[in-house]
Amino acid sequence: MPSYASESKRQRELGGVLDPATTVLLTVECQRGVVGPDGALPELAREARSSGALANVARLVAAAHERGVQVMHAVAERRPDGRGANRNARLFRAAERLPVRQLTGTAAVRIAPPIEVAEEDLVVRRLHGLSPLAGTEVDALLRNLGCRTLIVTGVSANVAVPNAVFDAVNLGYTVVVPGDAIAGVPADYTPAMIRHTLALVATVATTDEVLARFERPERRPART
Repeated sequence: MPSYASESKRQRELGGVLDPATTVLLTVECQRGVVGPDGALPELAREARSSGALANVARLVAAAHERGVQVMHAVAERRPDGRGANRNARLFRAAERLPVRQLTGTAAVRIAPPIEVAEEDLVVRRLHGLSPLAGTEVDALLRNLGCRTLIVTGVSANVAVPNAVFDAVNLGYTVVVPGDAIAGVPADYTPAMIRHTLALVATVATTDEVLARFERPERRPART
């Protein structure tokens, strides 16, 4: 992944915002019907796996479980009858014709391996729109959890991930994007999106840098 800031600067930024008590890790559409080997979007699924993005999401989730960082999984699905689903863009109409549909209650909307879902994880499902935050429970849940920093991972860098980042920033959260834990198509689109757009509104880091902060949280001075 290209360097968007010096390593020392990124470490300072991360050290100031990655407090396990006020951080939530969000996975976006990391579901079998999207990033699984038999998913609806084979090119995106291949990129998510071959780039290492899905494996990095799994590493972040595992570390979050160990460190007590809340994990939230945002899943996109639709009812079999399509009620409430958008039809006002080409993307939505194309999704209706795909051989694999993200239908409620099916294997397609389960979180994809190698990501492991723990009992304490929250899974938020949406029936409409492009963003995990707009018109869903996510914002209210984050506020009730005391979240100040949202780590955004998953797919796609084309649509859902930037929507999540923008919405989170607009709602007042500090956003961290591990650039090697998101994927989009074509492969060269993701680094361009990160460099020219997401880096302007979020702290962009690597998975290893975030993991290092999970293992070595900032020490706070003792209260007197």
